[in-house]
Amino acid sequence: MQISLERQPIEKVEAEALIVVGFEERKQDRLGLGELYDAGETTGKMFEMTLLHHVPGLRAKRLLVVGAGKADKFTPAEMRRVTGAAVRHLKSKGVTRAALFLDPPYADGAHAGAAVEGAILGGFEPDRYKTEKKDAKTIEQFRVAVAEGGADLEQAVEHGRIAAEAQNFARELINEPANKLTPLLLAEHARTMAEEFGLEYEMLDRERMQQLGMGSLLGVAMGSAEPPALIALRYRPPAGARPDSPHLGLVGKGVTFDTGGISIKPADGMEKMKYDMGGGAAMIGAMRAIAQLKPTISVTALVPAVENMPGSRAQRPGDIVKALSGKTIEVINTDAEGRLILADAITYAQRLGCTHLIDAATLTGAVVVALGHYNVGLFSNDDALRERVMLAAHASGERMWQLPLEPEYRDYLKSAFADIANVGGRPGGAITAAMFLKEFADPTPWVHLDIAGTAWLDDAKPFLAKGPTGLPVRTLVRLAMQWVD
Repeated sequence: MQISLERQPIEKVEAEALIVVGFEERKQDRLGLGELYDAGETTGKMFEMTLLHHVPGLRAKRLLVVGAGKADKFTPAEMRRVTGAAVRHLKSKGVTRAALFLDPPYADGAHAGAAVEGAILGGFEPDRYKTEKKDAKTIEQFRVAVAEGGADLEQAVEHGRIAAEAQNFARELINEPANKLTPLLLAEHARTMAEEFGLEYEMLDRERMQQLGMGSLLGVAMGSAEPPALIALRYRPPAGARPDSPHLGLVGKGVTFDTGGISIKPADGMEKMKYDMGGGAAMIGAMRAIAQLKPTISVTALVPAVENMPGSRAQRPGDIVKALSGKTIEVINTDAEGRLILADAITYAQRLGCTHLIDAATLTGAVVVALGHYNVGLFSNDDALRERVMLAAHASGERMWQLPLEPEYRDYLKSAFADIANVGGRPGGAITAAMFLKEFADPTPWVHLDIAGTAWLDDAKPFLAKGPTGLPVRTLVRLAMQWVD
């Protein structure tokens, strides 16, 4: 999708369709919209679409009024959603060139950037493997148009494009079926991206991980014929980093398919387990944007990539493995594999000099029970880093909710035979999973994002297609870009 900014009065904007935002309590007399409100044809309710043809005084062929709810609740997050919904609606009508006109007070960088993100994210379709694409219509060109606005608009539009394209890149990876995306193929995608955007790339193979002592990660990989890979992507700021400056580490779970191993999952819904590398894909996508936007801090992403299969050599419940940190782990349940591979990746990130850690993982069904499909579960051992992430998430429109990590939860993970057990039973499942990771993250400032409930949409939204969401790419990119020592 071609993205651009245009500074023109609304009457001079040329497009196949011109999008304007309508609110419930703001009857717009301009362009004859007031009459539509009076007649009840337009109410301004969220995602309501009113498409008009050949409106007098406009050069655009069509005018789409998209409902945005109440004006006092309209934020950049709502702009992102209504723009995505408008793009998806216009696609269904065969429109290929669209423009969105922003009136003050919304003709600013925050709303313009969010609109671009919404358009690009809304244009994504998970139809790569369909041979007959009935819904293959696309918006080829999208413009943000303003009559007046600040100098920050160009930069905001460009940043919005880069972040959204990176998020869609992550969505494409997540949507790949497991026979098309093994751990080594995921590493190959990361390598190709790194070469294109100027990132440093490294991959640790099984032999190297054995030399280092990554028994926790390698234990998960034992049941699969597909070899594991630990993917490392590094960004260094162009001006160089001071010796004492922060080094952000992004660690993403990369289970390219999860059967549950010997503790095998039920058949119902197992086909979605291709998305169990959603955290890893988000980290790769975030690095794609970071390489282009060039924050002032160093950033390293690590993606431990494995398949969790019930092969004849698979890890068994009751096995004890030794992690890279030196801690021993009793494997009570082989379907709690994500935390096992993350443990070694977190320790390795510390050895690489990362001073602050963020991990993202489709880790637990328990977080879905706790928060549903609307909020990422957030856990942290550091108040300052937690606040940074929460602020970035709020500004990016990716909702997160903090859950507790009191020391008492560690008791659930006691083992009579090893330093720690990999599960703690049903009570507080998302919390005990985070507590397990904290054992390896401490004392480094760390945030854990459990995205099991938010990384996948079972049903399409007006603004987003069914399938992978790509969360939390935008939050991670904004966090890196806004980091101030």
